[in-house]
Amino acid sequence: MLQYPEIDPVAIALGPLKIHWYGIMYLIGFAGAWWLGKKRAKRLGWSDEQISDLIFYGAVGVVLGGRFGYVFFYNFDRFLADPLWLFQVWEGGMSFHGGLLGVILAMLLFARKVKASLFTVTDFIAPMVPIGLGAGRVGNFIGGELWGRETDLPWGMVFPHVDNLARHPSQLYQFALEGVALFCILYWLDSKRPARFVVSGAFLLFYGIFRFVIEFARQPDAHLGFIAFDWLTMGQLLSLPMIIVGILMMQWGKKHNIRDEVSA
Repeated sequence: MLQYPEIDPVAIALGPLKIHWYGIMYLIGFAGAWWLGKKRAKRLGWSDEQISDLIFYGAVGVVLGGRFGYVFFYNFDRFLADPLWLFQVWEGGMSFHGGLLGVILAMLLFARKVKASLFTVTDFIAPMVPIGLGAGRVGNFIGGELWGRETDLPWGMVFPHVDNLARHPSQLYQFALEGVALFCILYWLDSKRPARFVVSGAFLLFYGIFRFVIEFARQPDAHLGFIAFDWLTMGQLLSLPMIIVGILMMQWGKKHNIRDEVSA
């Protein structure tokens, strides 16, 4: 049995200014995506400025979509009771699935700006997204949030601020699968220069599978519990459409074999 290390969530404190590890993880995610985007931009003939714009659009989509998704997917009752709570971002609360919808909308706007297909853009950014996902899960672990269910496995971890029970360190599971494994899969698949839709579909499919599986080890949100059947969580419910759409997109891409022009 392991003991949660009780890491101070504040990385740097300069008087009243406090920089949290979670915010640093966001910066790492965006910086990593920017670096990888610049490295791969030549294939589409995009400039460094366009890559910077792409990351800016994505960042806005993540933050706004993540916040709206958390409020509407996970705390809609609270929003109905206090609509202004939507804007109280300092209280925390972000949703991946909301962030995903926000990014898709942001990429649609970016695609129109650069006169490209939406799925040309999403295929391009898909391998970059796991960098932010992995960094975010490390931030969740440092913050001691989103812990797992009880377990008797030898790597079970006690989170003293929760209780004295050994629990799955589900944040680290998500880092390993949603961050490392998903990045490796998408980067490898992208290196094969597949048809349009395939990489985007693979992102939806594998993220959906990984999230669905990990939810069995992750503690459900206390105010929601299980959505159905005494085992289905909100995270699993929101991941099912991703799996279905991901499969359909990959099949569509392979069938129609539409390919973007790439630079040598």
